Amino acid sequence: MAERYLSSVERIIQVADIQDIPQQKKKKKNIEVDSYNCSEWTNCTNKVFGVTVDLKDREPGSVKTAGFKELEKYLPNSDKEFEPNSIIVSTTTEREPSDEVEVTLNFVLHRPRPPNVEIKCVAWDNNSRGWSETGCEWKGEGVCVCRHLSSFAILMSKFPLDIPGIDKVTYAVLAISVVSLVLSLAIELTVWVAVVKTSTLYLRHTAHVNISLCLLVADLCFLASSRPKDISPLWCKTVVVLKHFCYLAMFFWMFCLSATLLHQAVFPFHSVSKKNYLKFALVVGYVCPLLIVTITFLANQGGAEGYYYSRETCWLVYTRLWVGSIHTFVLPVGVIVFINIFSMMVVILKLVDRIKVVEASRDKEKTASMTVLRSVIFLTPVFGVTWIFGFAVMLLDLTAGPIAYVVNYIFTLLNGLQIVWKITSSSKPQIVVYYTLINVQIKKKKKNVYFLILKGGGPFRVFMLS
Repeated sequence: MAERYLSSVERIIQVADIQDIPQQKKKKKNIEVDSYNCSEWTNCTNKVFGVTVDLKDREPGSVKTAGFKELEKYLPNSDKEFEPNSIIVSTTTEREPSDEVEVTLNFVLHRPRPPNVEIKCVAWDNNSRGWSETGCEWKGEGVCVCRHLSSFAILMSKFPLDIPGIDKVTYAVLAISVVSLVLSLAIELTVWVAVVKTSTLYLRHTAHVNISLCLLVADLCFLASSRPKDISPLWCKTVVVLKHFCYLAMFFWMFCLSATLLHQAVFPFHSVSKKNYLKFALVVGYVCPLLIVTITFLANQGGAEGYYYSRETCWLVYTRLWVGSIHTFVLPVGVIVFINIFSMMVVILKLVDRIKVVEASRDKEKTASMTVLRSVIFLTPVFGVTWIFGFAVMLLDLTAGPIAYVVNYIFTLLNGLQIVWKITSSSKPQIVVYYTLINVQIKKKKKNVYFLILKGGGPFRVFMLS
């Protein structure tokens, strides 16, 4: 019945002379018609129910466009994974269209397209009595370009795209992360008295311990919410707040660590007291994240579902770029990563320059500079170099094609044990792991021994660098 109605109205509009009919009479509750007399290769633009239709062709004559509301609900749809997400728009011309005809439609979507959700531009095929993608191409959001005339619409997938195998990798690496973090904290506690003998080492290892603690709590919270449908809304909201706070605290403590190394490299003879550093680090490492989480929670209707957190993922909400509570996590992290990378560049340049001008007799200063330089090189990934791919993951939608999948896999592999969520609101949160780095300096037999505990995709490996 709906098919007959569509084809009948199309034929009537095509043969009827509607050019002189007042515009108000061309619009009814569920149908609207517009027409335009076009010359050769000019843009003929019609608009119905907010949908703009531009047609380019050789001498099309009178171009007529009809918009049908609600009709998309009644036409048969054999694709069970996609559903209509726009009105139906039909375009006809006075003369037979050429092979070079091009129709650009800018639809108003019924529902905004969530991240990583596929869209199809389709045309009604009378022969197959169904929707067909032949001759139509999606150009982003509600824009379609078709190279034939018909009745057009947009179909949107009911489910977001998945990255093959990413969930197994995510949970496997998460398990390694938890064990590794416990091990790294145990080692810190074991060697603390023997190793932490100077203010510099105290500041550095204090940052390491707090980074590990924050990451461990975040890991455990993720495990507790790995199946969002099986937990209560209250518990889901609670773990979202904890993860939001712990992830931010981890990055702020990373900032404290980079600031310590920067100060040590730029001002090698100026020491910072433990008391002053602890005040600075506690404010930056915990108070700043707490303020961000509290303000975000209150500003989003007291942590309401759909505003502050998503019940489907037990994580912050990502609607689209610059919209969603996820940006209260992404923006601070982005600023910290930028500052950390800049700090690392300054430190490396300072130390390289200092090593060049140091005299041979000043072996102690040269050795100290080399020590810090090696520490900086080891810590550079920790301070956010690999997070460049993390921001690319957020910006690249999976509908962009293979490049988006490649970036996701690279991000997962390069961040070998730092937990990080995917910032679009896909069907499941993606986690990648970041390595915990403990730089334990032990003075023994006039050598510096560095234990680098690197956790990433395989067994634990301990590198001893003299």
